[in-house]
Amino acid sequence: MEELRPRKANSSPLTPLGFLERAATVYGDCTSVIYNSTTYTWSQTHRRCLQVASSIASLGIKRGHVVSVIAPNIPAMYELHFAVPMSGAILNNINTRLDARTISVLLCHSESKLVFVDHLASSLILQALSLFPPNTQRPQLVLISDDDDGREALSSSSSSSSTVDFCCEYEGLVEKGDPEFKWDQDPFSEWDPMILNYTSGTTSSPKGVVHCHRGIFFITVTSVIDWGVPKQPVYLWTLPMFHANGWSYPWGMAAMGATNVCLRKFDGPVIFDLIKKHGVTHMCGAPVVLNMLTNSPNNEKLQSPVQILTAGAPPPAAVLFRTESLGFVVSHGYGLTETAGLVVSCAWKRKWNHLPASERAKLKSRQGVKIIGMTEVDVVDAESGASVKRDGLTLGEVVLRGGAVMLGYFKDPEGTSKCMKENGWFYTGDVGVMHPDGYLEIKDRSKDVIISGGENLSSVEVESVLYTHPAINEAAVVARPDEFWGETPCAFVSLKERLKSKPSEKDIMEFCRAKLPHYMVPKTVVFKDELPKTSTGKIQKFALRDIAKAMGSSRLWILQWSLPQVVKVGFLLISSLPHCKTLIVAACCETVTLSLSLSSFSQTEKQTKKMADVVVAQPAPEKPITQDAILPHNDVKLFNRWTFEDVQIVRSLVTLDVLFLPIHYLPTVKYEICHFFHPLHECKENTKGRK
Repeated sequence: MEELRPRKANSSPLTPLGFLERAATVYGDCTSVIYNSTTYTWSQTHRRCLQVASSIASLGIKRGHVVSVIAPNIPAMYELHFAVPMSGAILNNINTRLDARTISVLLCHSESKLVFVDHLASSLILQALSLFPPNTQRPQLVLISDDDDGREALSSSSSSSSTVDFCCEYEGLVEKGDPEFKWDQDPFSEWDPMILNYTSGTTSSPKGVVHCHRGIFFITVTSVIDWGVPKQPVYLWTLPMFHANGWSYPWGMAAMGATNVCLRKFDGPVIFDLIKKHGVTHMCGAPVVLNMLTNSPNNEKLQSPVQILTAGAPPPAAVLFRTESLGFVVSHGYGLTETAGLVVSCAWKRKWNHLPASERAKLKSRQGVKIIGMTEVDVVDAESGASVKRDGLTLGEVVLRGGAVMLGYFKDPEGTSKCMKENGWFYTGDVGVMHPDGYLEIKDRSKDVIISGGENLSSVEVESVLYTHPAINEAAVVARPDEFWGETPCAFVSLKERLKSKPSEKDIMEFCRAKLPHYMVPKTVVFKDELPKTSTGKIQKFALRDIAKAMGSSRLWILQWSLPQVVKVGFLLISSLPHCKTLIVAACCETVTLSLSLSSFSQTEKQTKKMADVVVAQPAPEKPITQDAILPHNDVKLFNRWTFEDVQIVRSLVTLDVLFLPIHYLPTVKYEICHFFHPLHECKENTKGRK
């Protein structure tokens, strides 16, 4: 058999771009894209993509050039996932939430030749280009508009700037493009770069992840198989396409002849309305989307099940339970920008359906096993490289190998070699355990990446900004649990000595807000005399993580009322706030502080738990409130005086409905309630010397 070898007939390059032509043949008259009042068929989408690809080539874009896109989930964004690589260029999607400085750095690093810009981001891109270093070639700009206002914006931008303007408008490229464009006429390799995505690393050293046609083909095909996507589903685009190309589903939905329901922005009510209107069957999103669904005021039980795939951070078991009680079927997976999508999924076993809901949710919150197409997934010891014990306890680094792993980091051979080692493994930098049944569970992120609302943000980048503050001596940023976003940045700082005036928490946040995208700004700032360090002088982030975790959720609403107001409106306050689960009452003389903690309890659930039986009684300093003064309620806990030993109880607030703290001193009226959640020594420090 030695004479048998690869030939042209059996070695054509693997690429997902061919899925579009097949969709036009098989599902030509079927709906491909829906956006507001706009609807396209697969024949029309195929034709439009060819026309745009032709026009891109006519603008002087050559094979291997980078073409960037800054746009939300609109039809043009979907089409460009095919049109850009069809032209021979490399697609680079840019997060619309980034600030002008970061976008400028990414465009310079990628050497982007052409940028497609949504009309609402036109001022952002112009500001980003104004930050280019002198004598740096600027990319051409194409404006994407929803309607004819785009042409007006085009003309106004051209007249307002003599050096930076838009060369044309997106629909103009569609109109003048060649619908018979032969994108595969020129020979290319399946190993040719197709995608360039940037991870959330520091802007001083951006990590550009490069994927080839072959890798995108593998992740696309195996993703639709693993999720069990049927032919012609109705897919709702709640996952941003700039997030790892929507986990490869722009191409996957073409392969299955799906209807893509695009939307610029959304909330819970919008999602439920679109599900009813279009008969949505599938959607993806970070755990924050699950929380959004369960908290939506119109979250009636679905008439038909909707499959929802989530990743980015382990979804809390309670959120999983509430989401599935509405009729959603939740699947959970794990992936990285470096794998172009989810390469590990919590493959469900039928026998688990007979387990209690809480146990099912716990099992589903694990990351799972490799998908078809990945060669191997393991957890290895950092020193020996050997597989760790499958006991669900022994920690190690998660390693992967398979066709979906990236080619490498753009312009960073050292970084590529560091994570893609000669032993054939890709080292993710994530720490996890392997359970006895072979299922992976992520326990921590050794790279200190914080996942907030599905967005990966680098603690190092936030720290670099904090260190530029003239009053800050040391800074460290870790993740703090958040009931809505999953995690938020929590900054621990120590100040320089002999300062004339010390900055407040608000001052630090405002300082960061001026230099960072808003989602990267610390939501909590904790001042310490000195940050904990190892013997070698490194900051002990694990100790800071423990403190941040003990603080509980960072989303606390703090309201101040007089005691008579509390008595009159206390019940109304509990009943009217749809997210109120925990009510903390800390009374002192004639003032009282109410701290309302967000959760996902619906009105029906609150009534079932008899929240209406709870009233706020007036405590007097000389006559502490007694348990008899509270109407019967099984979940009410009472403390007549705050003690440091109560810290452990406060940490478990998630198990309580109401906690009364009639203490006779408060650190200060404006003092953040979150300081009550500090470890024991923190409480002693914060109350020392206060009356």
